[in-house]
Amino acid sequence: MARALEAALSASCPGDAPLGVAVSGGGDSVALLLALAGRRVHAVTVDHGLRPEATAEARFVAETCARLGLPHETLRWRGWDGQGNLQDAARRARYRLIADWAAGQGIGRVALGHTRDDQAETVLMRLARGAGVDGLSAMAPERDALGVTWLRPFLGLSRADLRAFLTERGQGWIEDPSNEDARFDRVQARRALATLAPLGITAEGLAATAARMGSVRAALEAATLAAAQHVAREDRGDVVLARAGLDALQDEIARRLLVAALCWVASSDYPPRAEALAETLAALDSAPRATLHGCLIAREADGLRIAREPAAVAGTVAQADALWDGRWRLDGPRGPGLEIRALGEAGLGDCPDWRATGLPRASLLASPGIWQGKRLVAAPLAGLSKGWQARLTTTLSQRIISH
Repeated sequence: MARALEAALSASCPGDAPLGVAVSGGGDSVALLLALAGRRVHAVTVDHGLRPEATAEARFVAETCARLGLPHETLRWRGWDGQGNLQDAARRARYRLIADWAAGQGIGRVALGHTRDDQAETVLMRLARGAGVDGLSAMAPERDALGVTWLRPFLGLSRADLRAFLTERGQGWIEDPSNEDARFDRVQARRALATLAPLGITAEGLAATAARMGSVRAALEAATLAAAQHVAREDRGDVVLARAGLDALQDEIARRLLVAALCWVASSDYPPRAEALAETLAALDSAPRATLHGCLIAREADGLRIAREPAAVAGTVAQADALWDGRWRLDGPRGPGLEIRALGEAGLGDCPDWRATGLPRASLLASPGIWQGKRLVAAPLAGLSKGWQARLTTTLSQRIISH
């Protein structure tokens, strides 16, 4: 079994660059940690603070790493406000925390312990939601997001394979009691797989379906990327789409391009609902502008401009050296009490040369500015640089091919 794990790691994690590994204490991630021992590995655990056992589980991982001679750090999340989907909020927070930790460590790759069983369960859950190609391609073996390359080297191995490896090595692990809680969709999917096995619907088969759908998705993304090079233009955070070129595209490619533009401008992980997108595009046949997904879509002479909706960022605040609205960084002379906020009406009024920038007024209202209390210090996109520059950390092309 050790050879199978090593072969998977050699294929997925080549080279000797530092590698992060996310370890919860469960069998899958502990097996990944143990298989990676001997490499330049830095382990990280996220304690979400949602279960009393979490602290002990993080301590178990720390002790295991100490025995293996590997550096380890525990990150803590206390951001749950009781609103929305807890599991989704915790997952998002986990990735953000690990990405920030990796950046601070100078680590560009982080390995995750997902298995073939996880892949199959994901496919089943997405089938239940009526997913298309993107959803059924499930988890990718490699994915770039939040400035990190996320690797899943064990997608071709089963959960049983990893536990057999741990048993061979005499290494224990911790079973999360939530893995038996039928309130969670994933637990229901796991049980459904056992029921479906007599019909020939197995984890291996569903994982193979995900791989085939992944190939189809890659082809569609390549076509969308090629279309974007002819139809789309980035303009300081906005996306301008040539209407004639957009209308000439196949429906699926046009839809993908529009969705990617909306998600990139809004820094959103999830696309707008298909019905909402169709209704918005129909409204733009007669209306000069419409809002969707935190974006303002405006008709121009020969196309559509997709910009951030000013109201969507009115309350978005970040420290001057932090990422703002998921994609902007501002570089310039640091000072006490500085923070990044949207320009808004008050800020734009302090930028006498904003018209010379060529950006629409609405786009500038949602653009980032450097503030000190109520005083606008700089607005790089609105002609008031004062030694500051605004730069995007992602591109539309990266959003098209991200998954």
